[in-house]
Amino acid sequence: MMKFALEQAQMAAAAGEVPVGAVVVRDNKIIASAHNETIIRNDPTAHAEMLAIRAACATLKTNYLVDCDLIVTLEPCAMCAQALAFARVRRLIYAASDSKGGGVENGPRIFNQPTCHHRPEIFSGIEADAAGVLLKEFFASKRN
Repeated sequence: MMKFALEQAQMAAAAGEVPVGAVVVRDNKIIASAHNETIIRNDPTAHAEMLAIRAACATLKTNYLVDCDLIVTLEPCAMCAQALAFARVRRLIYAASDSKGGGVENGPRIFNQPTCHHRPEIFSGIEADAAGVLLKEFFASKRN
């Protein structure tokens, strides 16, 4: 399913957004997909994960995603990690680590905080090279 998240990330890059894509999966079916839209929406919270969680909750008509997995191309930030906990996502699967802005295995490590009431199962490094190339190419193009 990371392939579909990477396709979303490519769509973000094509729109001039930081190339991050996410999908929410339940029973091996994608029920929501999204990519970063912070610039398009003029909304700093419009991260791929947030949009995918919102869409999945709307589709399932619930605020809990207990039997769902979120697959994303970059380690979620603290805001998105907390949203995953609030939504009670079963598993988080992400590609590239984010040493500057990550909130899961870097930075504040949201799921390790005593105030975090739900901790998804975490799998990292899945297709990290492909996600890393997208990010590097995107930011290199911005510097030129």
